[in-house]
Amino acid sequence: MAREYNKVILSGRLGADPEMRFTATGTPVTTFRIAVDRPVGRTEGGERRQQETDWFNIVAWRQLAETCNQYLAKGRRVLVDGRLQNRSWDGQDGQKRYITEVVANDVVFLEGQGQGQGQGSPAGARSGGPGPGGMNDDDMMMEPDDLPFKNKGAGAAPNRMACQHDYRAAPP
Repeated sequence: MAREYNKVILSGRLGADPEMRFTATGTPVTTFRIAVDRPVGRTEGGERRQQETDWFNIVAWRQLAETCNQYLAKGRRVLVDGRLQNRSWDGQDGQKRYITEVVANDVVFLEGQGQGQGQGSPAGARSGGPGPGGMNDDDMMMEPDDLPFKNKGAGAAPNRMACQHDYRAAPP
């Protein structure tokens, strides 16, 4: 049976400061737009000639919404992992309106503290909020020996990791 996916990963810069509001039940929701540049055309040497910019509407909910509103600012570089959502509504003029937006599951702040437009920001935010105890990415990094998988050796394809335990093996 084939699987269906709705997954979007974007890397770009905020075009304006995020806007946070609350639903009728008090759930925080933050919206912002990011600009993503893409190359258009190439020279004979293979170098980019020019770029076009695509704009994407991003929506974050709950704790992620609060974190994005607190730390993001216009010009800040982010990586957004989420899903596409299409919505429609009737405008005040009676016309049907449509929007396509990315509902964020994760937002990673690509610039550390003191870089970009944001102030005092964490290295990243997840839908569950910042890391435990306010730790940054360096504090949460695992040593290679602590990882639950290992490279299978010289014959293995680069960047292919294999689980140490074979779950297909017969139980003991």
